[in-house]
Amino acid sequence: MRKLTFGMSLSLDGYIAAPGGDLGWGVPSGELFQWWSDRVGATGVALYGRKLWEAMSSHWPTADQQPGATPAEVEFARRWRDMPKVVFSSTTSTVDWNARLVTDDAVTEITRLKAEDGGPMDIAGATLAAAAMRDGLIDEYALVTHPVLIGGGTPFFTALDNWVNLTLLETRTFPGGVVLTRYETKR
Repeated sequence: MRKLTFGMSLSLDGYIAAPGGDLGWGVPSGELFQWWSDRVGATGVALYGRKLWEAMSSHWPTADQQPGATPAEVEFARRWRDMPKVVFSSTTSTVDWNARLVTDDAVTEITRLKAEDGGPMDIAGATLAAAAMRDGLIDEYALVTHPVLIGGGTPFFTALDNWVNLTLLETRTFPGGVVLTRYETKR
């Protein structure tokens, strides 16, 4: 059975995007960017909601060909293109860059994917992750907390009907006061 991890950058007050989708508060250091790149390199399948898919696919497929691309950006772009991806959307009609589109029930498909053999899965996008969270499908949470309060926007966590008990797996500090905390869901 595959492990499903929900990991994203978030503000100290718990938001993954400021109002209007602004992500300018979460620029990673080189060390943090490398950590994200290594995660992408180790991911068996990435699950994307529509909004995050649109943001990622508008930049990373050709980021390594842009003037001034750093070696880290070149590596991330290659890893991102090579990584298998599943995009969940009822409004998107086509996807590319080693991705396939799912327009049916996300929870059913995520449950099916988790039951398969293969490498770990990452889920990204607040709405998609919220559906998986409510159905108890998330095995690990990786919170990359930036020392900024943005006061509103898109929350990392959704409202839940039941408590979810977690076990701390790791803490790590990155430059700029960014703190990684990884938790495993107690089953």
